[in-house]
This record gives sequence, structure tokens and C-alpha cells, in this order.
Amino acid sequence: MHVWRETFRSVVFPWQCDQFGHMNVRWYAHHFDDAAFHVWATCGITFKRMEELGVHTVVARTATDFVKELTAGELIVVESAFARIGRTSVTYRQRMSDAETGTLHATQEGVEVFFDPASRSPVPIPDEIRQTVESLLLVDEAGD
Repeated sequence: MHVWRETFRSVVFPWQCDQFGHMNVRWYAHHFDDAAFHVWATCGITFKRMEELGVHTVVARTATDFVKELTAGELIVVESAFARIGRTSVTYRQRMSDAETGTLHATQEGVEVFFDPASRSPVPIPDEIRQTVESLLLVDEAGD
């Protein structure tokens, strides 16, 4: 099963561009963050279900690589996929591309930790969620 799923679409607005004429780094973070909210729902794990299981996730780390600049008017699409699963955390990868040409503009790797909102501490990933994520893990695609 190919596990990249579309999680976000947008357009680069002129007010998102800096004095150099390309989308400022703060907006890459914004778009990747919006996409990350959809990572779970696109594989059938809703925030309501996480709440029922007594967990939610918190972002522990993100790292972004900028590949090619984006300018005003370009249409973007973000795709996301799970890369690794640990005892309490999940790592996902995201890629931002031009929606019309498929040109890659940026990638991001994020780590989310499962968290008990009552104790305010990390907890093991519930089995139901673990099984779903394990079934969707990326096969190493040479860093893709």
C-alpha cells in the first residue's frame, strides 16, 4: 500500500512573501502545521477517538528542508506519511510540492509524542492506533 496521503492544499499569497519575493519560512511552517492536523484523520484516527482513548499528541520536534523557492500565485499541495513508530512517539514526513507541476519545494519531518492530558506526561501509543500506523509505515524510498 502506498502511504503518502494528501493533507493540505493552498495558494501562495503575495503577503506571505518576503522582501526577496519568495514565500517566507514562517509560512512553510504554517502550511506544514496545518497539514499535520490532518495526518491522523486521513488514516481514520480522529481526535475524538484519541480523546476516548485518553490520549492526544504533542509535537516534540520538526525539521524542514527547503528545496526550491515558492512565489506568489503558486498552488501547493502537502502530502504526509508515517516514517517510524516508537513506544510513545510517531515520526511522519511531509512534502510540499507544486500542485500543477509536481515540483518538490520543501520537506519536513515531525515527531509527535502521545500524551496523557490528565497526567501531562508521555504514554505508550494505544494498540488500536499502533496497529493503524504500523500498517501505513513508509517503506524506505531512498529518503523520500
